[in-house]
Amino acid sequence: MLLHIPNILAPEQVAAIRAALDQAEWTDGRETVGPQGAKVKRNLQLPDASPLRAELARVVLDALAHHPLYHAATLPLRTLPPRFNHYAGGGEYGYHVDGAVMALSQGEQLRSDISCTLFLAEPEEYDGGELVISDTYGEHEVKLPAGDIIIYPSSSLHRVTPVTRGARIAAFFWVQSLVRDDSQRRLLFELDTAIQTLTRTGADAQAVLQLTGTYHNLLRQWAET
Repeated sequence: MLLHIPNILAPEQVAAIRAALDQAEWTDGRETVGPQGAKVKRNLQLPDASPLRAELARVVLDALAHHPLYHAATLPLRTLPPRFNHYAGGGEYGYHVDGAVMALSQGEQLRSDISCTLFLAEPEEYDGGELVISDTYGEHEVKLPAGDIIIYPSSSLHRVTPVTRGARIAAFFWVQSLVRDDSQRRLLFELDTAIQTLTRTGADAQAVLQLTGTYHNLLRQWAET
């Protein structure tokens, strides 16, 4: 499921993060990928051990925790704390697929079900830098307002086009969902969305209750903990 979720961060949160990143010490983004990714990746990142990265990641994670649409779409079980990247001067990331298993703290691991990019620069601030996601329906170019997020299956082939003017700044991270299968997550999200709409419009309470029961029984059947 490819989904654009607006307003994960408020404008003042974006401004505060950008101000902090303007003073940051960046490192070569190839340090956090394997040999295949390093061949096609040209960008900068905050070092994983940077205290600033940990501080800003907490801000993003707190915002995500309070966003019901994001939660409904991802059904998160584990989340890799966000990283932050910077593309400028022709920086790009060629076609690649994200790693399937990633290390968390204290020996834990995360299966990457969902990839997330949270945009921190406005589209007019830079040229290029589109996130291009390839699936069975073709290629989808994504370039969102600052504070908005795109989520998509981590199994997707994707790239970031060269940034030829300005700087593309974003947070990115991965989610292991309670529901591994993307098609099942989509069905649950569509059902949840329909239930919320029916509730708001005053639909028959018994019918809404039955649909809600169906949602939870499907989640109970498909969830992995």
